[in-house]
Amino acid sequence: MAGGLRTGGEAVRLGLTWGGAAAVIVSTVCLYTAFLLMLRVVGQRAFAAMSSFDMAATIAFGAVMGRAVLGYTPTLAAGLLGMATLLALRAVFGVLRRNHRIDRALTNLPVLLMADGAVLHDNLRAAHVIEDELRQKLRMSGIHRYEDVAAVILERTGTISVLRRGETIAPELLGDVQGRELLATRNVRP
Repeated sequence: MAGGLRTGGEAVRLGLTWGGAAAVIVSTVCLYTAFLLMLRVVGQRAFAAMSSFDMAATIAFGAVMGRAVLGYTPTLAAGLLGMATLLALRAVFGVLRRNHRIDRALTNLPVLLMADGAVLHDNLRAAHVIEDELRQKLRMSGIHRYEDVAAVILERTGTISVLRRGETIAPELLGDVQGRELLATRNVRP
């Protein structure tokens, strides 16, 4: 069998043509870029909290993307090339994100979800966060009442930060947070 090796009755394909290699690279670049754009639209919460629904979606995304990248008959060479292309893309986008404008275009900014004990329902909806998730995060952070909260921020990574009332917040820590103007000045001081 050309381009393969027999092990235990099954053929393991090792080889890859130049056309196949180009297809793997183009597929990987297109899928990675499309995935980043879709995440930009859906928001940073898409893969941050792993509920059973999120876990199922993550596994399905991986399977769909892997199959699309490797083609009809995956080979060892195609798998290695796909992984190398993904790592190269990760490195390129990491360098691009050093530019402030490109970074803001590629990623969602942090969003204020609570300000001075008040839930910002419009921001919750826009960030695809339900109030039950917010309450869970407050409990996990040791918050006993909404009034104890100075700010809750959905970070770029999809995680939620809880800042307590009574502690001053340096303004530079809120510089990129959407809705920061809603915070009382008593909480934000240099």
